[in-house]
Amino acid sequence: MSLYNTKKSKEEILNLYDQKLNCLQINYQYLTVSTNFGNTNIITCGEDTNSPIILLHGSNACAPLALETYYELIPHFKIYAIDILAQPNKSDETRLNIKDDSYGKWIHEIINYLQIENVTLAGFSFGGLVILKTLEVDENKINKVYLSAPAYIVNGNPFKAIFKVFIPMKKYIKTKKIQYLEKFLKGVFSEKDPFALTFLSKVLPNFKMDFTPVPTINKQKADSIKTPIVLFAAENDIMFPGKKMIQKAKKIFPSLKSYQLFKNSNHVFNKINNNIVCDIIIKDKTNH
Repeated sequence: MSLYNTKKSKEEILNLYDQKLNCLQINYQYLTVSTNFGNTNIITCGEDTNSPIILLHGSNACAPLALETYYELIPHFKIYAIDILAQPNKSDETRLNIKDDSYGKWIHEIINYLQIENVTLAGFSFGGLVILKTLEVDENKINKVYLSAPAYIVNGNPFKAIFKVFIPMKKYIKTKKIQYLEKFLKGVFSEKDPFALTFLSKVLPNFKMDFTPVPTINKQKADSIKTPIVLFAAENDIMFPGKKMIQKAKKIFPSLKSYQLFKNSNHVFNKINNNIVCDIIIKDKTNH
């Protein structure tokens, strides 16, 4: 069973994927890694001699969007932007269990295949959950992680999320009326993003999303993580509220090195805040 409603809708979504990647005007290569969980598409760019970094996008997204988010890193790192499985992208459609350690095992298969050591991980939203699951499984080859509005630490008020995110989304899926999609985007994005409007107008009605409630990491697992964590949270994040996230992270992660709360920011950061994240990652690398 495909996660796409039709073959045509899959083609349209993957055409938008290519458009976004071409707009970035970068020299890149595709790499397909065969794992026990499915074939995984990776976009690689940057000099081979640079330190390796793995980038992980959020849900209903793809690797070109991660490359756009972390664009400033390209001259400084050897980049591996991964298409997360079972998302609207070029990896296989195998849906992993969000509650067990499958995502962590999957990333380790990729790291082993790439034969990289001392790798940095950076991810947004659902990508943050994947990163934390990776640390739970094994952290030997990972030197530092950067989490932007990550899932898996706290969840927001479900009623707020229902009214501001899920109802507009469901209404858009049902009616295809653009005002509902715009309302959904307004609740999630910090600034208008024309590509997100185009991409999600195709993805939401044509791609089967995973509505499993997002779990949160328990104190015992968080306590066992030794890898330095840098956390960026958004003050007005409906899904994963920033202040609540920072308070909890300070309590449960002994390896939390620093954190930043972006004021007046929704779940998806604006360009200025994404650049702040990149600047910190670059500065940490030069000071390493």
